[in-house]
Amino acid sequence: MPLKALGIAVSVGAIVASTSWWLSESNRAPAPHLVNDGAGQPPVQNPEPPQAASVMREQASSLNDNAVAFMLASVAEQYAQSTRYPDYSVPLTPAQARAYEGNRYHPVELPLEGEGQFTVTLDKFRFTRGEPILVVASLSGRQVFGDHLQATLEMAQSREQAETATLNAGQDPGYYQGSLGSDHPPGEYRLIVEAQVDGRPVRHASPLTIEPDLGDFGGLESPYISNNNLVIPVRFEPEAPGYYALSAQLYQGQEPIAQLQAETSLSSSDGVIELRAHGSVLANRELRGNLQLRHLQLRQLPARPGDRTHHAFGPDEGYDFSPPDLDRLRDEPAVNPESEQRAALLQRLAERF
Repeated sequence: MPLKALGIAVSVGAIVASTSWWLSESNRAPAPHLVNDGAGQPPVQNPEPPQAASVMREQASSLNDNAVAFMLASVAEQYAQSTRYPDYSVPLTPAQARAYEGNRYHPVELPLEGEGQFTVTLDKFRFTRGEPILVVASLSGRQVFGDHLQATLEMAQSREQAETATLNAGQDPGYYQGSLGSDHPPGEYRLIVEAQVDGRPVRHASPLTIEPDLGDFGGLESPYISNNNLVIPVRFEPEAPGYYALSAQLYQGQEPIAQLQAETSLSSSDGVIELRAHGSVLANRELRGNLQLRHLQLRQLPARPGDRTHHAFGPDEGYDFSPPDLDRLRDEPAVNPESEQRAALLQRLAERF
């Protein structure tokens, strides 16, 4: 099931479950009013008149039905809006573009006594086997530090040590830098950086991944228009045949336009993966000049269940290209009979209440 459909299904399930609970709570008889008939006497129930209780139940039922109808109508509208874009080409906000970059390392700050901090920073999260792992560490606070730190790369599961290095103090106080090699078997690793703080060892752990060399990106072929899509062919020379998935972000200048993705089988040493930007994300835009393809991420999908998914990344600067005439593209919803059937079903459910 597509992710958009799965998300809507979960929302509907949550709405139905919460509404069922609400209905059961609302339909319970209201707590009786207790009247004290005198000191030492047991309280006496003062039940609601039968006619008033019936009116209250009818009002509660009408209110609940209206709430369910409103929620289902909202879900149907949101689903219809999301399915106007195909899965291979969805619009991007600046915040979404930053979240989808994929190989960004987020430093973790380890608090120290005296309002100090111990932070380790890497330039990325996934490293291709053979490239250097550049490490920058910073220490702040009232403690006295040495002139170097010890860095150790170890396998995540076995904790077996793969490599060690020394991080030397930089020109700025409290900053240390160095590098380790990544010529080790692909997999999950932990980078341990150890400092001496007030004579005691303090360890900072950072996860990272070493990926195999999947091949080389060879640039773009000439883009063209086909079936209300801007087709952008990306050349990739794989080291081994297999099934690959490519994602990238389409930009104009500093403005993100769409997240693009495609999957294909590559068997030759000179393969092409075609990314498509649908007319619904490009038409009716003031697009002048060149476009850019950035943050290219390639995944080699597992050949067998249980195998790892390997990753590779395109050049940091991405690719700049001149698009063909985009006036032929139309701002029309993508045609997906299955999605249209789901949207119609949600709308019918909303109309039943």
